[in-house]
Amino acid sequence: MASDEHSLALGAQVTHSAFGRGVVVDLSPAYAKVYFHDLDKSKQISRDSDDLDLIEPGDGGPSLSLEEIEDVIWRVLTKHGGVQELVHLGDRWLGGTMLLQPADKSLQAKEMPLDAFFHKIVMLRDRLRVLEQQINIHPKLNDEDRVHLQQYITRIYGSLTSFNVLFKHKADYFKGAGGKDD
Repeated sequence: MASDEHSLALGAQVTHSAFGRGVVVDLSPAYAKVYFHDLDKSKQISRDSDDLDLIEPGDGGPSLSLEEIEDVIWRVLTKHGGVQELVHLGDRWLGGTMLLQPADKSLQAKEMPLDAFFHKIVMLRDRLRVLEQQINIHPKLNDEDRVHLQQYITRIYGSLTSFNVLFKHKADYFKGAGGKDD
């Protein structure tokens, strides 16, 4: 790429013979820092490397650091419910198992690690929260429809209060219409 070294700009699309397709995220006089999609990381490549080919020139616009990009992605995912908060299983349940024993003894029991079951309960709660958010921002629902749907979700939370025994912190408990453990 020695002849094109001056055409490299931030945001330029490039390919590298060993690392594949990438985007120039930083430049110095001698090196281009390129984020490679397939590697999911950045590499510093000499600007005059024959292994680096320009696909599409960049606009040279402002550069964002990887940390700034991660921060933006984190804020968007948090805002739209794409990030699961860290919720702890109660200490007494750590390493435990759940056994579902059918009444018919000829049928096999189902055993599941409690932490896997707990993870499914937490995922269910997170998806209910996302559903609530979607109801609240839905453009075609009026306030009466929103309240009606919210009441169903509140009843679902109330039905799930039996699982509160698994949570380490009361702040993480399901709360129904009464707002307590129901």
